[in-house]
Amino acid sequence: MSDKPWGGRFDAPTDAFVEAFNASTHVDARMYAEDIAGSRAHARMLTQQGILSHEDLTLILQGLDTIEADIEADNFEFTIALEDVHMNIEKRLTDNIGDAGKRLHTARSRNDQVATDTRLYLRKRTDEMCARIRQLQSVLVTLATQHADTVMPGFTHLQTAQPVTLGHHLLAYVEMLDRDHGRFADARQRMNQCPLGSAALAGTTFPIDRNMTATELGFAEPTRNSLDSVSDRDFIMELLAASSICAVHLSRFSEELILWMSAQFKFIDLPDAFCTGSSIMPQKKNPDMPELVRGKTGRIVGALMSILMTIKSLPLAYNKDMQEDKEAIFDAYDNLEGSLRVFSDMLPNMKVNVDVLYRAAASGFATATDLADMLVRAGVPFRDAHAIVGKSVAWCIEHQRELHQMPAQTCADIDARLSTDMLAQLSVEQCVAARDHVGGTAPAQVRAQCEFWTQQLEQKP
Repeated sequence: MSDKPWGGRFDAPTDAFVEAFNASTHVDARMYAEDIAGSRAHARMLTQQGILSHEDLTLILQGLDTIEADIEADNFEFTIALEDVHMNIEKRLTDNIGDAGKRLHTARSRNDQVATDTRLYLRKRTDEMCARIRQLQSVLVTLATQHADTVMPGFTHLQTAQPVTLGHHLLAYVEMLDRDHGRFADARQRMNQCPLGSAALAGTTFPIDRNMTATELGFAEPTRNSLDSVSDRDFIMELLAASSICAVHLSRFSEELILWMSAQFKFIDLPDAFCTGSSIMPQKKNPDMPELVRGKTGRIVGALMSILMTIKSLPLAYNKDMQEDKEAIFDAYDNLEGSLRVFSDMLPNMKVNVDVLYRAAASGFATATDLADMLVRAGVPFRDAHAIVGKSVAWCIEHQRELHQMPAQTCADIDARLSTDMLAQLSVEQCVAARDHVGGTAPAQVRAQCEFWTQQLEQKP
């Protein structure tokens, strides 16, 4: 048991299967840089407080530099016998520099160490996630600017509802992504407290300076309760909740792209580089990347459910169950970041079939609400106007016409207040342009929103 840092209490070796089942090295080894950064800060603080000698500090810092270089050069073998990234690094440090390496763990525990490492790692990854979201927003704003005048059908219940512009539609996802960015940024702010110094659960008897380590590691402040510090995984739950909502937004977008690319819609064509073919049907071009993003949403939401169920019945403070937290958040972050990248790379080269979109908007009675509005402006109560237009649509369906093709006599037969002059104003361009208010789909409003977002994205990190 000499290779186990806790082996003094035990007489028999760990069962081989249990050793493998217990290890987290395959998951947490990616936090090596954060673990080393935490150890450097801890060693400097111990030295300032007179707990470590300057000679020990010099050896520790040099030893940690060597280990970091070895890992980055792929010259470091992580072993499951040492359970996790923390013990692997500590064992190599001790082997290299002797007793000074053994003194490094004074006034800390793996409990506060892993909590610190995880916050450091996720803080960095959250910054990268926010940058990915901003990148995709920029792509969408550029596309929206190009298609501020591109008319398309808007849908409710996946049925033609009213004409909108493609630019307006794309800007809806810019808004969603901005809320996603806000959730990540908000969770990052709350996460930015340093648990180091909480030790196993009760703090330490050594005269440590937790403000020093917090400052050196870039945290806003140290955590305020040692029990909460080592058992808190709220930050992981929050980040997974933010990830899940963002993934759901991408999944909704994916579903639209999949529908729009189908032979029944033909609204768009995704670039070949982001599609695949069929092994049996030579004509197929499958939108695999949107489908995969849609599928990964279940995986990301599942990670949130996993951590919620893991934490729900745990008493204070640390429990081994918490080892499962990192696999969930790391996998979710990897897949969400990949999904955001796919969209950012794919959308700029998407072909938009403008004529098909226009024809689709001009059919399906998308301008029916505008006709009802005209009747209301002529003094007809809205419910009466609604009934008049409903009868008009029924006539058009029976006679396979669009509203603007109704004869004058038919208008008079339905209601004397309905005129062909009204029908003549039902072009989709006029209907779209008429919605010229904040939040509306008029091209002028879309351009104004694109300008707004261009400025916002230049100013916001």
